[in-house]
Amino acid sequence: MLESGCKAVKEGMLEKRSDGLLQLWKKKRCILTEEGLLLIPPKHPPPPQQQQQQQPAEPAAKIKELHFSNMKTVDCVERKGKYVYFTVVMAEGKEIDFRCAQEQGWNAAITLQMVQYKNRQAILAVRSTRQKQQHLAPEPQPAAAAAAASPPSVPRSISNPLFMNLGKDPLVRWDF
Repeated sequence: MLESGCKAVKEGMLEKRSDGLLQLWKKKRCILTEEGLLLIPPKHPPPPQQQQQQQPAEPAAKIKELHFSNMKTVDCVERKGKYVYFTVVMAEGKEIDFRCAQEQGWNAAITLQMVQYKNRQAILAVRSTRQKQQHLAPEPQPAAAAAAASPPSVPRSISNPLFMNLGKDPLVRWDF
């Protein structure tokens, strides 16, 4: 478990293209969690465990988290040679390019975790909406009180004008 309380789903090395002028590929130690992707410089110590939180927060400043709530898509750009190139598109439009060996399957793992995260969020949103609607809806009346309070309902088929004279006038002929 990481300090955020999320368990690591996948760990390993990824290469990230730098934002600089030369756009060099830099190795990053990555930890994929149920909440997002942690990018750690390769020489950086592992993220602190919960029992080691007394350490100064300065080393953690190099850890970058790409949270799924801020991710839009993961686009697989191409498979070339031994690498798979893919792009993580963030909600604000920023694109982050990665590459890894084809057999590592980082792009698929990130996509799968992102979809699962978004599905969990959608389910929580629906539950929240239903709870709000239940709190706003009037209290249901017991069946006996509801029956006494409301007039008897007439089935639609009987309220049809063809059936309104039934039983009233015995001389009415029903020739169809």
